[in-house]
Amino acid sequence: MSYVVVILDTTIVNIALAKIAASLGADVAGLQWVVNAYTLTFASLLLTGGLLGDRLGARNVYLTGLLVFAAASALCGFAPNLPVLVLARVMQGIGAALLVPCSLTLISAAYTDAKQRAGAISVWAGCGGIAMAAGPLVGGLLVHWLGWRSIFVVNVPIAACGALLTLRIPATRRARVEHMDFAGQAAAIVALACSVAVLIEGAKLGWRSAPIVTGVVAAVAGWIAFVLIERRRVRPMLPLALFRHPVFSASVFVSLISALVFYGLLFLLSLYFQEGRGWQSLQTGLAFLPLTVMVTAGSFSAGRLGAAYGTGRVVIGGFLLYAIGFTGLLALAHDAPYWRIALCFPAVGFGSGVITPAATATLLGAVDKTRAGVAAGVLNASRQTGSAFGVAIFGLLLGATQPAGGVHAAVSLAIALSLLAAFSWRITLLLAARAPGAVA
Repeated sequence: MSYVVVILDTTIVNIALAKIAASLGADVAGLQWVVNAYTLTFASLLLTGGLLGDRLGARNVYLTGLLVFAAASALCGFAPNLPVLVLARVMQGIGAALLVPCSLTLISAAYTDAKQRAGAISVWAGCGGIAMAAGPLVGGLLVHWLGWRSIFVVNVPIAACGALLTLRIPATRRARVEHMDFAGQAAAIVALACSVAVLIEGAKLGWRSAPIVTGVVAAVAGWIAFVLIERRRVRPMLPLALFRHPVFSASVFVSLISALVFYGLLFLLSLYFQEGRGWQSLQTGLAFLPLTVMVTAGSFSAGRLGAAYGTGRVVIGGFLLYAIGFTGLLALAHDAPYWRIALCFPAVGFGSGVITPAATATLLGAVDKTRAGVAAGVLNASRQTGSAFGVAIFGLLLGATQPAGGVHAAVSLAIALSLLAAFSWRITLLLAARAPGAVA
């Protein structure tokens, strides 16, 4: 239940963008912050959320995250202005970062049998896939019937029910965690937040303005500090040694690119349908059905395709489907009829659905079992980071030129990144074949 609402909030808000803009007087940059305040916070704190669960007990941290998420959702629903809404979205991201890694810990503790555990995790992941796919349609229905605030308020009773169920779970054993990497966490927040802020506000404030130049300096300093801190830590938040294995690095890279182009496209199309074509929220949600249904289909097909053809080929095939679908979406810049746009959605949706499970399976197969939890956390963080950068970059391209030119530039970038990811993945597999072995 909790994973459903967490994933739902990564997609559902896109359908309400036009209504939020009209209600709170937000421009494109403001709407980017509404989307990214959540995903950016989620990405920044995901690894620390897992460590806190180990230190303080997974059930305690999970329950705290669920209650924070519920309170933040209520604040989103009653936000009187844009700054309060963005702040509430940050709080939602904090709650999500606490509960998501701890939910997996609770599942692992509840199911000691390996087959039962795998089945439970499959249900957990499948619910997340369904939530991501259902987000636009559910959002369209809620906004149409109850207004944009309802997409946040609906989280409250679901989270409250989840909290009551959580109280029935026995307290989990606390693992010994000698230290928390607060310095690394602070550097990661500064680096990610400043990078995204520069992309969102650069065009509006001016690329040579003092705030943007300061933001660039802070972002570069944050990234450098993060790498230096993690290299010197005995037990870092992000073990950089993992990146020495080409398959691990490539899995993180392709997951980031996949999320970047998919969520960037979702943001772009939401604005295109609502602002460019004047469609209502329900129409927009229905328009996304050929895309989101195929995401779910791809997620459930990835395992069988990987077994038949190998996960490496599945990832390459997914990005080639991306490139084919995005090539068809170049017609967006010429006000093509909807049916021409809808014909491109299945390729993009199915590609997105197969890439993440296949890349995750490849990564876990290359990493030593004792590092699987950390590796999975890094992969999840990379996806959320890619989502934040996608919304920032696609919004920048959309606002920098005329709408048609911005759409063409954004879709062209998506094609180039998809082909780059497919090529880099292929090269990585060739290199890994020559030097096999798991990450220690």
